[in-house]
Amino acid sequence: MTLADAPLIRGAKSDLRASLAGPTLQRYARVEECPVRRLPWSRPSAKLLDMPSAYDFTATDIDGRERPLNEFAGKALLIVNVASKCGFTPQYAGLEALWRKHRDEGFAILGFPCDQFGHQEPGDADEIKHFCSTSYDVTFPLFAKIEVNGGGAHPLYRWLKSEQAGLLGTEAIKWNFTKFLVDAQGGVVKRYAPVDTPERIDKDVTALLAENAGE
Repeated sequence: MTLADAPLIRGAKSDLRASLAGPTLQRYARVEECPVRRLPWSRPSAKLLDMPSAYDFTATDIDGRERPLNEFAGKALLIVNVASKCGFTPQYAGLEALWRKHRDEGFAILGFPCDQFGHQEPGDADEIKHFCSTSYDVTFPLFAKIEVNGGGAHPLYRWLKSEQAGLLGTEAIKWNFTKFLVDAQGGVVKRYAPVDTPERIDKDVTALLAENAGE
């Protein structure tokens, strides 16, 4: 190759780059148009993302009073759909013990009676309250009977299910005493099946409270 050939070679390279630039840049542009997918383990707090949290909802308590759940803001929560005539009903004792153990550490249990599973919560509010008090000495907050599945599901439960699906990725609540653990920012941390007892959940509650205390 002589010096006289150099401009011709440079010109050929420029033409090649120009011919590739169009489709190549178009491919990059299409990549930028793809929606960004959040990694499954990347979960910024609801507060940082300005998204709904458990504290943004309101529910009627067992005495018929409307209670904004932001009165529990800053506390870890265990939210449970309960029933009085279920094989898991004895978990009331464990829930009450868990509540008494951690209630002074920024923790609350919220019980939501539901009659959607085997007609196992047939009573009215007064009957439910009397049963819980006399049978298990329940003192943690109880709310009015609600639906957790279907078109009549309470907004809180529609949100909980969308935040944490159950077995095989299905959102529907399967039975009484399904539980949701919520952190101090109001985000859902974990969902538990009815067979997961309060005693087994205690270690997760203890770890979450320790994490909250360290923030």
